[in-house]
Amino acid sequence: MNILILGSGGREHAFAWKLSQSPLCDTLYVAPGNAGTALVATNLPIAYNDFSAIAAALLDKKIDLLIVGPEEPLVKGIVDYLRQQSDLSNLRIVGPDAKGAQLEGSKDFSKQFMLRYGIPTASSKTFTADTLTEGLTYLGTHPLPIVLKADGLAAGKGVIIAETVTDAQNALREMLDGQKFGEAGSKVVVEQFLRGIELSVFVLTDGVNYKILPEAKDYKRIGEADTGPNTGGMGAVSPVVFANKAFLQKVEDKVVKPTLAGLQQEGIRYQGFIFVGLMKVNGEPYVIEYNARMGDPETEVVLPRIKTDFAELMMATADGELDKMTIEVSPQTAVTTVLVSGGYPGEYATGKIISELERLEDVTAFHAGTLEKNGHVLTNGGRVLAITAQANSLENAVRKSQEAARTVQFDGKQYRKDIGVDLIRYAD
Repeated sequence: MNILILGSGGREHAFAWKLSQSPLCDTLYVAPGNAGTALVATNLPIAYNDFSAIAAALLDKKIDLLIVGPEEPLVKGIVDYLRQQSDLSNLRIVGPDAKGAQLEGSKDFSKQFMLRYGIPTASSKTFTADTLTEGLTYLGTHPLPIVLKADGLAAGKGVIIAETVTDAQNALREMLDGQKFGEAGSKVVVEQFLRGIELSVFVLTDGVNYKILPEAKDYKRIGEADTGPNTGGMGAVSPVVFANKAFLQKVEDKVVKPTLAGLQQEGIRYQGFIFVGLMKVNGEPYVIEYNARMGDPETEVVLPRIKTDFAELMMATADGELDKMTIEVSPQTAVTTVLVSGGYPGEYATGKIISELERLEDVTAFHAGTLEKNGHVLTNGGRVLAITAQANSLENAVRKSQEAARTVQFDGKQYRKDIGVDLIRYAD
């Protein structure tokens, strides 16, 4: 069959890399893609929010299966738009409609959803510009630290953890009055800070049946030892040593099953990925957030561990036949280290030549923000490459990923040198 992936990041390169290995895949396209996806697929110069151009490409390329990578087109309703096109009635789509994507598109919606269905989460309260004064007073009596979340999409940067009441109040003013995150911050969810250790669980559902994919832990802060501002993700590890069988069973019983039951009860036919961001607190799972798609860079450690034909999995998801599938997972550990542009997550330059990629051995370099031009691979984003290594131990996977991260060169390259190191200590 002919497959189109929407997106241009490391997640989409990982999808393309995995799908290209399937005998079911005849022709593979990525829109708009990057220099990495061009190695395994044909890039189409179409923005992933250009719905009419995407619809035209689906017809022109005789696409059988569409996989939507990023959250933005899902939240904006690309699935609803394509479902309304009569000439695309046979198209298989992996990705929720706009109603389902609200799990990620609105922090307030997802919080209310969790409360309705008894899903464990931190206590919270939502404020708008009209209730700013009430919000400032509320913060004055709130235990520290305080978590503030922009309600809408903010490219992974809409969460602020304030250590003092003054910082929290200033942040609330900046978000509601100062429009720090634009429309995404027109509502702010103020949340209890949970003390524990974080991980992510990924669910693939066809609307009724589901499969739980390998779990992962990502590293959000720019600096080592989790310091500095949040980013889209600086690295990831799978499996997660502290997520034993008993804990993952709790996640399935207390989070996954009630989430899917809640979606069905609300009449949402959700066909796609649900990313569940969790905090393990005293052995119990608490939901920090939902995403309506796979995580990035977690995809770059989850997909390499899945041995099942990925195209077959995607077809079963779109056809409502996931109950017929078995997911086989490699016991190896995967570690990815993300190389980012100098200045990220603030201002950064692009167009830097990337060298030494050809020297990498026994690792996979997933391209995130790259561009091929005049025979050179150039930086084209904040997160540039995710270097994934697999090994029989966490220590060896960390070492291989870090060695490869040192090998690749571009002007201003930054990366964290402690991805997975905390888990080595945890395992000891």
